[in-house]
Amino acid sequence: MPTSSSQKNPKAPVICVFCGASAGSSPAYLKAARDLAQHFHENGIRLVYGGGTSGLMGQLARELVSLSGPQSVHGIMPKALLRIEKGYQGDNNVLASPRHDEAGKVERAISSGGPSASLEYGSVTVVTDMHTRKRLMAEEVRNGGPESGFVGLPGGFGTIEEIMEMTTWNQLGIQRTGVVLLNINGCWDGLLLWVQAAVAEGFLSREDAKILVQIQQPNEVFAALSQYRFSEDRLHLAWGDE
Repeated sequence: MPTSSSQKNPKAPVICVFCGASAGSSPAYLKAARDLAQHFHENGIRLVYGGGTSGLMGQLARELVSLSGPQSVHGIMPKALLRIEKGYQGDNNVLASPRHDEAGKVERAISSGGPSASLEYGSVTVVTDMHTRKRLMAEEVRNGGPESGFVGLPGGFGTIEEIMEMTTWNQLGIQRTGVVLLNINGCWDGLLLWVQAAVAEGFLSREDAKILVQIQQPNEVFAALSQYRFSEDRLHLAWGDE
């Protein structure tokens, strides 16, 4: 039987990784970022992330670009943060004239096909605010192939806020992809204990507690998203195009 065109050219999985702009105190964190990039390369996964050039963010993006090329990484960076990212300093593409989208939210795109210093970190889209950043990252995941989803490496306030927003969107039926915590050095133990406390105190159902899946090794990400099962208690609401 002939293979269909969709089977010949399946959509690549798109995984959004939330992680720290710092390297953390243990070498295990940078190693996890490198190993995750290798795992993405081996499984043909595209990365969308916050566009940072330092810490775990920079390590992950730089490593995957070195393995799979700049087309494998898309960073989405708010303009305010771009000014303090050393990886983009002196990049003429970043300083080019703005190009707004219809909503006035996308400031400019740094093409992975141009002579940009930021090619070290893949292509970058500059946006006006944090909300647009998260919306565009979520849209890329939603439009990706099977096994697309969200992964949390270690990080600080921003990382936990992003992970919990995607978890809430899953619970409310806004997004329909898995959320996985890569629990290196037990960095997510506190959050996982809070989830169990929320169940015990009646604020969260046992089913919804399963929205967050914990794994220990970077090479478990693809399998975790392949085998992801949605909570039976998640809401099925009409959110339009959100």
